[in-house]
Amino acid sequence: MSTDDTKTMIRLEGVSKTYPGTTVPAVSDLDLEIPEGEILVLVGPSGCGKSTTLRLINRMIEPSSGRIIFDGEDVTSVDADKLRRRIGYVIQQIGLFPHLTIKANIATVPKLLGWSNDRIESRVDELLDLVGMDPGQYRDRFPKELSGGQAQRVGVARALAADPPVMLMDEPFGAIDPITRDRLQNEFLRVQEELKKTIVFVTHDIDEAIKMGDRIAVLGEQSRIAQFDTPERILAFPVDDFVSDFIGSGATLKGLNLERVRDIKLDDFPRVASGSPRREVQAAMETTPDGWAMVVDEGERPLRWVHRSDLERTDKPLVEVGQPIDTIEQNATLRDALELMLHSSTACATVVDKDQAYVGVIRMTTLNERIEEMQHDARVHYDELSRQVSA
Repeated sequence: MSTDDTKTMIRLEGVSKTYPGTTVPAVSDLDLEIPEGEILVLVGPSGCGKSTTLRLINRMIEPSSGRIIFDGEDVTSVDADKLRRRIGYVIQQIGLFPHLTIKANIATVPKLLGWSNDRIESRVDELLDLVGMDPGQYRDRFPKELSGGQAQRVGVARALAADPPVMLMDEPFGAIDPITRDRLQNEFLRVQEELKKTIVFVTHDIDEAIKMGDRIAVLGEQSRIAQFDTPERILAFPVDDFVSDFIGSGATLKGLNLERVRDIKLDDFPRVASGSPRREVQAAMETTPDGWAMVVDEGERPLRWVHRSDLERTDKPLVEVGQPIDTIEQNATLRDALELMLHSSTACATVVDKDQAYVGVIRMTTLNERIEEMQHDARVHYDELSRQVSA
């Protein structure tokens, strides 16, 4: 399975696992390439073999057959403990040692590797800073003194302690309340943007997979890959009914969460200064089919939507008529833009820069065109894959 021109950090070749006493494999003949520096999410229904696949990668479970290639080296038969020290591991239950301080928990693998005390002290403080916890406040605490979210952050810090090139994460945020989970996801993505680790992330939640993954492998029974691609392509063009049913309703809306306002062409809208004469405002309104104009201040910051009927009803200044304008910045998602459109009388989303100055608007027609482009690109991609397979 090709993953563009990206270097492959981990490759599974025909990996299977059949437990003693059963004839049905938990994982069957799995081929999988995991790109360097990316987050690959394994997602699928309960019992499909996601967690088993994760444990096979670091050989917590030994494969019944097949090969595991780690950074170009066949590690199927090397010392498993040495392999695991090159891989960080984070689980849902965190697994902190309750009798050890936070510092001692994070230092577990560096101590096994023989690091000096000074190096360990420095690394612990560095990692606590990285995951947003003050070292002076948390270094000497015990796990029982932490909230669930704080303990999960320490679990991530411990997995990063020896600076492993690879991290395995088994539903790491699954046991946390939704608000804390969202914050931890965002924090982890911020850390990953800086560190660029190779990460295999297991979840049963398709929304979490879409948010966290650079690529997603949708797994069926026995870890058979139903679809392997970017979140954008999977949402735009599920390859079969199994993938479509697993994604569920609202795939298009989910896809809009992956697209940024800054990446699409904006439209213009007639603008008038707040002190403009009425005839100038009316002239601007005549250039739009629905009779709206945008009132801006001297810094080109949007103030109000004014309709021609507003001018007919009152002689008040422009800043006192019409409707206030809600805006979004360029790093917002297209889902944010759609929500703004649905609440705007003009059916437009007004985009501003970091200084809140007008940049442009997004119209519904532009949004529809972008959705069609996403679907077309995905179809072309899979048509090309089909031709390659046929050849």
